[in-house]
Amino acid sequence: MTTSTLAPGASKRRPRQRTAQRRSAALVWLNTLAMAIVSLLFAFPFIWMFLTALKPANEVFTKTPQLFGSQIMWSNFADAWTSVPFGMFIVNSFVVGVVGALLSVVVAILSAYAFSRLRFRFRDKLFLLYVVTLVLPQEVLVIPLFIMFNKAGLIDTYFALIIPFAFTAFGTFLLRQFFLTIPVEYEEAARIDGASRVRTLWSILLPQLRAPISVLAVFSFIGYWNSYLWPLIVINSEDKATVPLGLGMFTGQFGTQWSLLMAAATIAVIPSLIIVAVLQRQLVKGVALGGLGGR
Repeated sequence: MTTSTLAPGASKRRPRQRTAQRRSAALVWLNTLAMAIVSLLFAFPFIWMFLTALKPANEVFTKTPQLFGSQIMWSNFADAWTSVPFGMFIVNSFVVGVVGALLSVVVAILSAYAFSRLRFRFRDKLFLLYVVTLVLPQEVLVIPLFIMFNKAGLIDTYFALIIPFAFTAFGTFLLRQFFLTIPVEYEEAARIDGASRVRTLWSILLPQLRAPISVLAVFSFIGYWNSYLWPLIVINSEDKATVPLGLGMFTGQFGTQWSLLMAAATIAVIPSLIIVAVLQRQLVKGVALGGLGGR
């Protein structure tokens, strides 16, 4: 026959541990519930947009708002695609977005490397002046940009859509912070082995910056994809119009075709969702690291 003895106070600690575990489980449940509610609030406009796209045209606006119409009109998507050359608009936006994102990434990498690794006179002051341009809204820039491109004869071209906003300071500031977190000893070791600056940048530094580069590429693509004001000013022909300009074509002198507009907007969201889903791991990693960039 064996007997077990409890340490003094052990019987009192067990209820406390159980209470702490219950509190921890309750907090996890509350956090999950709060995140679900916030996610639903953010997703609700997209849900409403999709459901509106499936409603008959005469049921979009009713006295009592309803999520579902009397019938599901999948034909609205086909009508939205064929009533305007929406496929061409998507191709135009995709070309502008991809080329613009690539150019933005290249410019940001080179300028961020220069401001973080190269030593030249007034480097920090020039970088500060460069970053200050972030406070300038697009509305302030469109008039001088339009005058400049008009004199150069580049109005109504892809060049005018892509170039002006590929040289923003956001990407430079973002990547410079990550460059500063990489030890300089890596580059010194590469130079001792005979590697040039270009080879060091390509083989040593860039592989460590995949996550922030992915974040910058996605942000740049979405920025080009959603841009409306600048394309509205510089594009005159329908064959070079982008998706935001195409969405505006559903509003005419006789009113707005809301069901078709919502269907077209739903189609326009799909490419961005696909890109975010494909690069989700890199985006999460880049955003998580961004909080510590440059420290």
